[in-house]
Amino acid sequence: MTKWRGLRWRMMGLLMAGSVVNYLTRATLAVAAPTVLKDLDITTQQYSWILIAFQIAIMLQPICGYVMDTIGLKLGFALFAIAWSFISMAHGLAGGFFNMGASLGSMLAAPLVAWAILTHSWQFAFVLTGLIGLAWVGLWLVWYQPPARHRSLSAAERDYIVAGQETHLAGAGRPAITTLLRERNFWGIAIPRFLADPTWGTLTVWLPLYLTTVRGFDLKQIALFAWLPFLAADLGCLFGGTISLTLQKYGGVRLIDARRSAFTVGALMMMGVAFAGTVQNPYVAVGLLSLAGFAHQTLSVTVITMASDLFKRNEVATVAGMAGACGNAGVLILNLLMGVLVARIGYTPFFISLAALDLLGAVVLWTVVRERRHETVSVAA
Repeated sequence: MTKWRGLRWRMMGLLMAGSVVNYLTRATLAVAAPTVLKDLDITTQQYSWILIAFQIAIMLQPICGYVMDTIGLKLGFALFAIAWSFISMAHGLAGGFFNMGASLGSMLAAPLVAWAILTHSWQFAFVLTGLIGLAWVGLWLVWYQPPARHRSLSAAERDYIVAGQETHLAGAGRPAITTLLRERNFWGIAIPRFLADPTWGTLTVWLPLYLTTVRGFDLKQIALFAWLPFLAADLGCLFGGTISLTLQKYGGVRLIDARRSAFTVGALMMMGVAFAGTVQNPYVAVGLLSLAGFAHQTLSVTVITMASDLFKRNEVATVAGMAGACGNAGVLILNLLMGVLVARIGYTPFFISLAALDLLGAVVLWTVVRERRHETVSVAA
């Protein structure tokens, strides 16, 4: 069989495409929200109930992570992506909403979903994004194999991948969840995610509604501007990794400290979102929310990556799932509060709280996380 050069980058691209599809489907309801709420006569508080139902369901991430650690990435990703896609498509059948099934997908959602609504209906938007998810599953099943079994992977690249894996993080067997819950490093990354993830929840599910109800944007304006915070978030992903890499490579900073430093830079930049609700110009507000997207992904990409920095390979998906559940618990609480209070007090107090929570998350990350004894300095981004 033909050996592909740089196959690891193709696999990373495939994973990134899966993330794009995931967040595209996640953002579909947010972009469609002004139309859906009007069509189905749903109030802002009832919209928050829909979001809470989604957050409760997505907090099953620990189960998903455990399953993937047990059955492997290939089958695990395929099963969950198929289920996610069909559930997304099923939203188009709703006559009255009562439940809900990385950043580039959210960016694409604004123009794509707006186009689907303007040319067809909001139901078609859900069907379209679900079909895109199923198309990704086909690519995943055909292309992905672990390095040890991939027939298109050259021997030289396989050796390169193996050489870059930390031996002290090797592991086998099923992860012990109770043991992981007793580790301070788990809580050291789970608590910052609990504090920081509400920012992403605000951008992905409340931004279009905010632009419509407060800033007076119509659906076409949302299509033109609502994707900008997510474009900025894409750049933030690269920026967070670049900070970490630069500090390690040129500053001699250890891996975990480099991650924490990048998180702190993002938290400091998040202070800009505190002013998003007070500025008069709506486009300045969009700019500040774009800064929030950039800042959040700068810090988010670092704390999410720390699951693989601090835990053994057979524990990473479980830890990431449990930490993700904590993050989504924070989003759930935010959605509940916004659904009850946003009509009374507006969005400004919530924007201010997002900035404060990220700074608190940085404090937790520096005080709770401890480096593993055998950790070595790595220049991985």
